[in-house]
Amino acid sequence: VPSMSAAGYCYDNATCESFFATLKNETFPEDQVFDSRREANLAIFEYIETFYNRRRKHSSLGYKSPEEFLAQHALSMN
Repeated sequence: VPSMSAAGYCYDNATCESFFATLKNETFPEDQVFDSRREANLAIFEYIETFYNRRRKHSSLGYKSPEEFLAQHALSMN
């Protein structure tokens, strides 16, 4: 997605930049080399689908994991 404001304005993509920094820092050692693109894709998929989207605590959710947040929300709806 192209930036929507002036060139060099980093805040357009801050959320995306933060996510990719987290992905790189939490998933891959600096010297990580994959044997294939498929292996890299699988590692990224596993990180996002099994950890980041389910168990990792997010500041935007009050430092709860998405699973904890959804469970708490479901209880509050009853």
